Amino acid sequence: MSINKKLLSEQIKQKAKSIGFTDCKIAPAEFLKEEAEQLRNWLMKGMHADMHYMENHFEKRTDPAKLMPGARSVIVVLLNYLPENSLLEKNNLIISKYAYGDDYHKVIKAMLKKLHKAIDEEIIEYEGRIFVDSAPLLERALAAKAGLGWIGKNANLISPEYGSFVFIGELLTNIELEYDKPIRDFCGSCTNCLLACPTNAIIQPKTIDSRLCISYWTIENKGSINASFKGKIRNRIFGCDICQDVCPWNRRVKSHLVDAFRPSFDLMNMTKKDWKVLSEEKYNQLFKKSAVKRARYEGLMRNIKFAGD
Repeated sequence: MSINKKLLSEQIKQKAKSIGFTDCKIAPAEFLKEEAEQLRNWLMKGMHADMHYMENHFEKRTDPAKLMPGARSVIVVLLNYLPENSLLEKNNLIISKYAYGDDYHKVIKAMLKKLHKAIDEEIIEYEGRIFVDSAPLLERALAAKAGLGWIGKNANLISPEYGSFVFIGELLTNIELEYDKPIRDFCGSCTNCLLACPTNAIIQPKTIDSRLCISYWTIENKGSINASFKGKIRNRIFGCDICQDVCPWNRRVKSHLVDAFRPSFDLMNMTKKDWKVLSEEKYNQLFKKSAVKRARYEGLMRNIKFAGD
C-alpha cells in the first residue's frame, strides 16, 4: 500500500499543534556530517569542560538512525517557554527562564507520548521513540535540519516566528515522511549576543566555550566557581539567558501559554535577601518540580553566595 507522505506529514504536524506544541516539522534520520565535524573539533579543544558525557556515544549523537533500528524520520517539535514576566528586577538574583516552572523534560515527554499514541491510533500504525534531551542527540542541529529555525551566533536555535526561548523534543519514527527544508541564517551582521556575554563565552559565532559560560558554572559545575568570574555573572544563580535576552528575534515573541511553565507567586516575589537566607525546606518547596533541582541545594547556595556577595 502506497503512503501519501505529504498528507501524512501534514496530519502529524496538525496533531502536534493540537496537542499544544508551538511548531512541528520533519527531518530525515540521517548522519549529520557537518555537525559531527564541528562537535569533534569542539570536544578536541576541551570546550565541554568536565562534561565528559559529551564524549560518549559520538556515533549515536551524530546519527539519529543509530538510536532506533529502522529509523527513517525525525519529527521535531518546539514549545515556547518565554514567560510573561521575568526575574530581571534591579539588584535581584536571577534564574534562567527555562527553570521558572515545572521541569520541561517531564512536560514535553508527556506531550510527546500523547502525540506518539495519537499518530499510532488515529493516523498510521508505526514504531517510534521519544527524546527530550534524554539521549545523545544533537537536538538543535535536527531542529535546524527540519527548518524550524537556524543556529544563531549564540549557538541557540532561533525560530523566525518564536525566537530562541523554545524547548526542543523529538519523535524518531520508522516511517518515511515528507521532509522540510532548512532555512537560511537570518542573524546577518548583528553581534548583540557576542558583545553582551559578560564572560566572552561566545568565542566565535555559533561556538560556546563552556569553560567561560555562566550556565556551565552555575548548573553543570560541581566544584567551586572560578574566582576570575567574580563580578561577571550579573546576579545569575542558575543559568544565564543574557545572549538570548539581547537577541532581536526575541523582541516581538508572545509569551507562552503553558500553565506548567508559569512561575509560582513565591518565586516571583523572592528578594535578594530571601535568596541569601533560603532554607533547604524553602528550596524544596520552591523547586519541587523544577529543573533547578539539577544544581541541588548546596550548589544553588554556592551560586547565591558567589553572585550576592
